[in-house]
Amino acid sequence: MSGPKIVNGSDGYILQDVPHLIDYLPDLPTYPNPLQDNPAYSVVKQYFVDADDSVPEKVVVHKDGPRGIHFRRAGPRQKVYFDSDEVHACIVTCGGLCPGLNTVIREIVSSLSCMYGANRILGIDGGYRGFYAKNTIPLNSKVVNVIHKRGGTILGTSRGGHDTTKIVDSIQDRGINQVYIIGGDGTQRGASAIYEEIRRRGLKVAVVGIPKTIDNDIPVIDRSFGFDTAVEEAQRAINAAHVEAESNENGIGFVKLMGRYSGFIAMYATLASRDVDCCLIPESPFYLKGEGGLLEFIERRLKEYGHMVIVLAEGAGQELMSKSMESNTDASGNKLLKDVGLWLSQNIKDHFKKIKMVMNLKYIDPTYMIRAVPSNASDNVYCTLLAQSAVHGAMAGYTGFTSGLVNGRQTYIPFYRITEKHNHVVITDRMWARLLSSTNQPSFLGPKDIAEEKKETTEKLPTDGEKCDGGIDIPPVTKEISK
Repeated sequence: MSGPKIVNGSDGYILQDVPHLIDYLPDLPTYPNPLQDNPAYSVVKQYFVDADDSVPEKVVVHKDGPRGIHFRRAGPRQKVYFDSDEVHACIVTCGGLCPGLNTVIREIVSSLSCMYGANRILGIDGGYRGFYAKNTIPLNSKVVNVIHKRGGTILGTSRGGHDTTKIVDSIQDRGINQVYIIGGDGTQRGASAIYEEIRRRGLKVAVVGIPKTIDNDIPVIDRSFGFDTAVEEAQRAINAAHVEAESNENGIGFVKLMGRYSGFIAMYATLASRDVDCCLIPESPFYLKGEGGLLEFIERRLKEYGHMVIVLAEGAGQELMSKSMESNTDASGNKLLKDVGLWLSQNIKDHFKKIKMVMNLKYIDPTYMIRAVPSNASDNVYCTLLAQSAVHGAMAGYTGFTSGLVNGRQTYIPFYRITEKHNHVVITDRMWARLLSSTNQPSFLGPKDIAEEKKETTEKLPTDGEKCDGGIDIPPVTKEISK
C-alpha cells in the first residue's frame, strides 16, 4: 500500500499532497492543455493554476504558530497527461440518494467534452457492482443536458457490491483510464482500494472521488453538496410542524431529520427556521425522565407557551432504546438505526397520558422527500465546481484524491483524510451555543459532562510537529520545498 505523500516546507508548512501517475509511471508523455485554445477561457487572465499553489486547512492561526497543513489547490494545469482522443472515462454513483448527484454527473460529462474534447464517457449502472454485473450507459452532452433538473441519479445507485479485483478487472478490460466515483466515506474507502490496486498493476488510470453525504459528516471539506438543499427542504417540514403545533391545544410538532452520526442538518435547519424549541442531535446526549430531563422540559414549555416544535436527528437518543432493539448493518457497513422518532413520540404520549394532561403530537418524517429533490441554486453551483475540479485534476495526472472545498477554495485531498473519521457537531463550540440561545433549550448536560467534553475536544487538538487534524501521524519528510 502506498503511504501518504507529505511535503514539508519552512515555518511549519506541511502539504498533504495527492498521488500522481508519474509516481509509478515516470516516463509518461505530456500534452499542451486544450484549454489554452478554448474561447471560454480566453478572458481568464491566468489560465492555469501555479504548481506550488496550496490551500491551508485552517484559516485562523496564531501569528507565531506554524503555517500548518495545506492541500494542493485544484484547477487546470498547463500540461496534461492524457491526450483528448485517448480519454476513456467512467462515472459511478454509490450509496444513498442526495440532491445534486445528477448535476455532478452532468458537469463531469460537460467538462470532459466541452473543455477537453474527450467524448468517450460511460456511466456505470447501479453502483460498484455495476462494474461487473450490469450494463454501462453511454454518456454525452445531449444525454445529460437537463438531468440537473431531476432528483436522484440517472445512473442508479446501490450499497455494497465492492469487489476490488472484479472492479479493476472491468476497468482494465474496458480500457477505461479515468474513473470518477461519487459517494460518501464508505464509497471513498472503496475508491482508495481501487486506486491502490490500479497502482499495484501499474495502469495509467486516474481515480478521482467526489464526496457525497447529505449529513455533511465528511471531514476536512467545508460542506458536502446537497447539504444546503437538505437544510432548505427541512425548513419546510419544520414550518408544517409549527403550523400543526400552533393549531392544536398543547400541540407538539415533532420532525425527524437525517443525521446518523452528525446533527448538522438538524442544527442548521433549527437555526434557519427560528421556530424550534428543542433540537436533539447524536453529539449531545439527553435523558427522558427526572429533573432536567426531556419530558420535564416539554411539559414546562407547553405550560408556558401552549405549543412547541421538536427537531430530532435520526442518530440521537439511540442509546436510550432497549438492547433488544439493537440492529444489524446495511450493505455499506452502516449500522441500521431503529426509528428513535417513533419510539420517542410514544414515550412523550405515554408521559402526558400518565400525568393526565392534554397533548396533541404530530410526527413528521420527511427523510426520503428531502433526499429525492433536485439541488437548489447554491448546491448546483457547488456541484459544478466540484466536477470541474475533479476533471482538471484527472487530466493533469493526479489520482487517488477527492475533490473538495476547503476554506472556500477548491482543493485535492488525499483519500485517507476523507475516510479517517466522521465530521461531528462540536457541542462545546460557538455554533451549538448559538442554537441553545436560539431555542432556549437546556443542554441536558451537567457540569461534569461539559468538563469532560471540553477535555476530550482539547485532547484531540494537534500539537506542533506531532499530529495533524484528526489524529493522523505525519510521516517523515519526503521532500523539501526550496525556501
